[in-house]
Amino acid sequence: MLKSYAFRRFKNKLFFGLCLACIVIAVVPLVSVLFEVVARGASQINLHFLTANVLQGGIGPSIQGTLIMIGLTSLIGIPIGILSGVYLAEYGDNKYASNMRVINNVLTQVPSVIIGITAFGLIIIYVTGSYSPLAGAVALSFMLIPIVARTTEESLKLVPNSLREASLALGAHKRRTTLSVILPAAKSGLITGTLLGVARIAGETAPLLFTILGNSFFFQGFNAPMDALPLRIFLNSRLDTAEAQAAAWGAALILILIVLALNIGVRVASRSRNFKVT
Repeated sequence: MLKSYAFRRFKNKLFFGLCLACIVIAVVPLVSVLFEVVARGASQINLHFLTANVLQGGIGPSIQGTLIMIGLTSLIGIPIGILSGVYLAEYGDNKYASNMRVINNVLTQVPSVIIGITAFGLIIIYVTGSYSPLAGAVALSFMLIPIVARTTEESLKLVPNSLREASLALGAHKRRTTLSVILPAAKSGLITGTLLGVARIAGETAPLLFTILGNSFFFQGFNAPMDALPLRIFLNSRLDTAEAQAAAWGAALILILIVLALNIGVRVASRSRNFKVT
């Protein structure tokens, strides 16, 4: 009896140690990357660097372009992703939903460069006729939608069926139940999935190479080339000059701070609010 208890305690400690080791293995590379970016990029941060255009040694157009790309992509991708996830979770017991899941999984695995080439061939050549933020937003939306749809579906599936049954028993329709009961109950999962998707598209470079091209100046219209932080980091990192390399590290730090600020801001804003349907 005592030997069995001691063996169970040993297994518990062993499993705890393995979990702790896995956490350390996952965190160490992340901390090392953050430390390297902060150490190399912090010295570049000043008002001129943040507001001047590229020709003047700044990244102002890149910051502006990144915020525009995140806004446009979120405006397109988040509503479609959430609605797709709601359909798959609440109305998805049919062959159409099965096909949608397959397509969603395929889109999740498609390399971003393929999405960029596709957007270039379909949108720039046949629709806009030039590099543009709209083409970039459409390309990034194809990366955002599968992530949001998948996390939305899984979050809604975690909501207990007793909530659905209680709402329906009180006479609420399926639509009302979904909007007023299920979505508020899954709010945390929806926000997490959305933030994961936004963080993913905020740092993508390949689609932007084929859609917005890059620009040394500030925003010049929705039908003109535009700069963005990932694109500027990629272009500067290929240059041999010390100034360009330093600017790339500074831009990388700013990109991390933007994603961090978005995550913190959305979390704080949503903490005291609930979805309400009247």
